[in-house]
Amino acid sequence: MGKRDKVDGERLAFIPPQMPTLVEQPPEDDGWVHEAKLDGYRTQIIIDKGGVRLYSKNGRDWTTKYWPIALAVDLPCRAAILDGEVIVSGERGTPDSVALEAAVWNEPSELVFVAFDLLHLDGRNLTPLPLLLRKHALRQLVEPGLGKIQYSDHFERGALANFGVIEKTGFGGIISKRSDSPYRSGLSKTWLKTEYS
Repeated sequence: MGKRDKVDGERLAFIPPQMPTLVEQPPEDDGWVHEAKLDGYRTQIIIDKGGVRLYSKNGRDWTTKYWPIALAVDLPCRAAILDGEVIVSGERGTPDSVALEAAVWNEPSELVFVAFDLLHLDGRNLTPLPLLLRKHALRQLVEPGLGKIQYSDHFERGALANFGVIEKTGFGGIISKRSDSPYRSGLSKTWLKTEYS
């Protein structure tokens, strides 16, 4: 186990998130995967002997605000750290950023967690592994469906072609990630963000 995995009483510690660098166009060369930009609240779910906790991107414990998600966490593992975003789905099934803030305070039952990375699993630090291996492990952990905990799919080629399709569906842009990259906290050149104007 690495330094990040030091556990106090078998409790896992929050890992500061990896953040994408803003660019004008998504990369078109091989070796990148692309996900829809969700425009939600970046959130980390930690599951360990102490139970389930949810943290904001700044490391604040938001478990009580996100209690319906915490109660819905029932994954086939003893311990895990999932990186993702809390969203509210709009009428077209895409994230509704306007409704999100209201839901946090007034209708938390509408909140959904969309997982896009897995940083720890049952005693193993996954951050040094390539992104696609982490996403494969995450896909095994989070079953497909429209529950409170969802998996964020990705596509591997033709980002610009998919950029237009994603824009029409109401997403805010594209997050492009190097498929072979480890997870590193802080601003990253291996995660790139392209936004719609």
